[in-house]
Amino acid sequence: MSLPNHFELLATNGAARTGRLTTPHGVVQTPAFMPVGTAGAMKGMHWREVRDAGADIVLGNTYHLMLRPGAERIAVLGGLQTFTGWNGPMLTDSGGFQVMSLSDLRKVSEKAVTFRSHIDGAKVELSPERSIEVQRLLGADIAMQMDECVRLPAGRDDIERAMRLSLRWAERSKRAFETAPDGYMLFGIVQGGDIPEMRHTSARELVEIGFHGYAIGGLAVGEPQAVMLAMIEETAPALPVDRPRYLMGVGTPEDLLEAVARGIDMFDCVMPTRNGRHGMAFTRFGQINLRNARHADDPRPLDEESEWPSTRNISRAYLHHLVRSGETLGAMLLSEINVAYYQHLMRGMREAISQGAFASFRERTRAGWAKGDIPPR
Repeated sequence: MSLPNHFELLATNGAARTGRLTTPHGVVQTPAFMPVGTAGAMKGMHWREVRDAGADIVLGNTYHLMLRPGAERIAVLGGLQTFTGWNGPMLTDSGGFQVMSLSDLRKVSEKAVTFRSHIDGAKVELSPERSIEVQRLLGADIAMQMDECVRLPAGRDDIERAMRLSLRWAERSKRAFETAPDGYMLFGIVQGGDIPEMRHTSARELVEIGFHGYAIGGLAVGEPQAVMLAMIEETAPALPVDRPRYLMGVGTPEDLLEAVARGIDMFDCVMPTRNGRHGMAFTRFGQINLRNARHADDPRPLDEESEWPSTRNISRAYLHHLVRSGETLGAMLLSEINVAYYQHLMRGMREAISQGAFASFRERTRAGWAKGDIPPR
């Protein structure tokens, strides 16, 4: 069953695609990377920095916001965009990832997942219907179906059980979403672990149900990168060409580059801010560890050619000092530097695809990472 399409495919170059996704809170240029604001905040960054870095859309977490401060409270306060001050497009996950990551605190049944809150131990039930209700109360432009994600490696029986349950939950999620206003979107999630035929089955049946867009879930959960890329190659061609494709929870800059080469349009990951809090910077030279003593007396910036001011103007010596001293400012600066680099990478890919030059951009970018950081001073 088809739904209105809010995605316009603008250009392709090989399997790589660039497009435009129109949401109630603005337009998203794809390929797009969504910084993760789990609890309605970007760790270490103000929303204006996220916007200035080039992000069109961000991600919020249904499970965490449901527990605190509560979806009903956020709805009364005007919805997630008004509550946070982001006022741009936002996607919310379904809570399904917590089914996996909080496995010691939950029980899965056909009806729902029952959690013990990690905050106070209170019993919480999250069904497909409640997940959609929470996401609608939050006011997310894009909601995700409720699914079960299995950590890899896993047995075939467990992978198939979770995939089939996710398909049944997809049907229930879509029915629960039927009253959403025009313009808001629901994405289905392809599961199937690392088994190609299960990925094919999941994709085919989700397309038959019909969604505004399609996500590939259950990857970057313990498997090697080669397996992840192989599953993308199996899955992406089975999804509608005219609908957005979202690879959930991914990843490193290399992951993004290689997934775009295989036809993916959207990504999210905590890596830019999490790694920034641990003293790591992402640059065109690759990942740089500011804890390393080689930076202690180096007055040069991370990248004097960067368009982002903190990357271009702040010395390695100062960043090293902040990180080694445990100063909050170090984590803040590196988080914004990393988010800005991810957005720079996505913009470069969009431009290259539009110009029919993605292959050369990919080769040039990988060569820069392989060459490594500039020599010590």
